[in-house]
Amino acid sequence: MLTLKNDYLTVKINPLGAEVSSVRDNESGLEYMWQADAAYWGRHAPILFPIVGRLNQDQYTFQDHSYHMTQHGFARDRPFTVQDQTATRVVLQQTSDDQTREAYPFDFTLTLTFELKAHELRTDLAVTNPAEDTLYFSIGAHPGFNVPLGGALADFTDYQVTVSPKKTYQRIPLVGSASDSQHSVPLDLTQPLTLNHNLFNHDAQILTLDNHETTVMLSTTADDHGVALTVAAPYLGIWSPYPKQAPFVCLEPWWGLADDVQASGQFTDKVGLQSLAGGQTFEAHYQVTYF
Repeated sequence: MLTLKNDYLTVKINPLGAEVSSVRDNESGLEYMWQADAAYWGRHAPILFPIVGRLNQDQYTFQDHSYHMTQHGFARDRPFTVQDQTATRVVLQQTSDDQTREAYPFDFTLTLTFELKAHELRTDLAVTNPAEDTLYFSIGAHPGFNVPLGGALADFTDYQVTVSPKKTYQRIPLVGSASDSQHSVPLDLTQPLTLNHNLFNHDAQILTLDNHETTVMLSTTADDHGVALTVAAPYLGIWSPYPKQAPFVCLEPWWGLADDVQASGQFTDKVGLQSLAGGQTFEAHYQVTYF
């Protein structure tokens, strides 16, 4: 485990998958991150690359060749190497190789930078195309947060999700594991959304953010603790596994979506796909404040 620490928080990051596995308050010992109980979901905060969500039948076609890739891609299950590290910052990197090309015929460099400032952990994501041909990809993050965070006063249903700016968002439904992006529906988030497990009976709540800066806060009136994730991304998922009634919620910034219900199977037609010219770098970031 890699450790970042300042006066307020201690962060543990697993170089396997560059997964934030623990964020703990130094004074109270409060653990914010879901601790990967496999009875519910055996991960903490995976990085999603080079796809977000699931492909139709876990297959796609590119330049007349068929490839197999499972949900959310392979980056979360491969090691990252440390490029630089200080007490409060670490840079991790993963690159293409013969094994990745079996599932994904593109050269890439994926760089993640985690930086701790006061009560905030910022994550910078960078995808570089070292080749001449266009690189196609999606990327996202999938951090899970304990609900309740601690103490006997709060339960799952005592928590709420507050989205700022407060407005009506377009929500993309899921049909099975497929996105139904052509039939988005309005979701009124002018008021906080009270959590209950039935919210996730059709999988994640997927909001269209249109790359506008948005803050999603997970909190309770039972105490003063919570998390707030700020990002400018095309989409954001809110998820907890159903019907398991799991004691955590994920807040997920996405630059991509699962295959659409009308997906052709051609990778370049994939909904929400990012494209990157040769020699160029895609950059994005998000930050989580822990309070």
